[in-house]
Amino acid sequence: MTSDALTIPSELESALRLRTVQYFITKRPWLDLYGVHVRPVPPFGSTSRKPHYDPALIHRCLPDELLFEVFARMMPYDLGRAACVCRKWRYTVRNPVFWRNACLKAWQTAGVIENYKILQSKYDGSWRKMWLLRSRVRTDGLYVSRNTYIRAGITEWKITNPVHIVCYFRYIRFYPSGRFLYKNSSQKLKDVAKYMNFKASKSDSLYRGTYTLSMSDDKIEAAVLYPGTRPTVLRIRLRLRGTAVGANNRMDLLSLVTSGVNDEEISSTEEDILGVVEGWEDDETHNPDIPAVSHKRGMTPFVFVPFEEVEQSVLNLPPEKMDYYVTG
Repeated sequence: MTSDALTIPSELESALRLRTVQYFITKRPWLDLYGVHVRPVPPFGSTSRKPHYDPALIHRCLPDELLFEVFARMMPYDLGRAACVCRKWRYTVRNPVFWRNACLKAWQTAGVIENYKILQSKYDGSWRKMWLLRSRVRTDGLYVSRNTYIRAGITEWKITNPVHIVCYFRYIRFYPSGRFLYKNSSQKLKDVAKYMNFKASKSDSLYRGTYTLSMSDDKIEAAVLYPGTRPTVLRIRLRLRGTAVGANNRMDLLSLVTSGVNDEEISSTEEDILGVVEGWEDDETHNPDIPAVSHKRGMTPFVFVPFEEVEQSVLNLPPEKMDYYVTG
């Protein structure tokens, strides 16, 4: 994440600071029904900080300013888990500062000004509401598509017509900067997740690409360049969805097209191959030796797996234990 992406104009920063102060001084009479007044954790130096006795041991041992700093360094999904601990933490994680930083990082390609315009026009100025309702790709794990097909085997003396179930995966890891990594392999998820980053070697067969997310129809346009003597570009169209509000844990594979490109097109724009093929037709190719092919097999939807769950994921099961996987 670049520093320019989080450069906030003074006018917008003043408006945000006003909303944060209003959040801390807002009266919540419904909390009195529990007999205990629950206070959110204010930032260090805030005008709302007053001496307060909290019966919870962790709150007496851990100062509020340190608790605030801990929350400020947590991922949004970890904040959601922390909100289940107690009422105080629940209302603390609703602090707009936490969700502002998460939103500006997730949609940094749109720019700060554009994000603020969308915030005011569609989400009533609530960063948390924007995080939950606005479509976004998740960057804290891998999107995995598990595909299987049946291949005829060699006839043996015991079995006349053997068949084999072949299983392979498509792996995608997105980055907030508009780049992503792609791998097509039969390796298990827990093995691929160890080197699915930009520091991987060429022997790992990871391909880099760029993507854009449309805010109108939740569709993703992505492109990957296969280098070599005959450069080939893989164009991917996806539709983002989720099994719950804010989950964004499923992607439907709408189309998968391979086309040829000439050397002049990729000589200076290798890092932005999507800009080269943007607007191409499905049957369009710029290299007569490599025809455009629209793939119809291996179109299983993608499932998102967080990094902390890759070891226990059912996608690591072999075909003899799970011959078919329903993504939902």
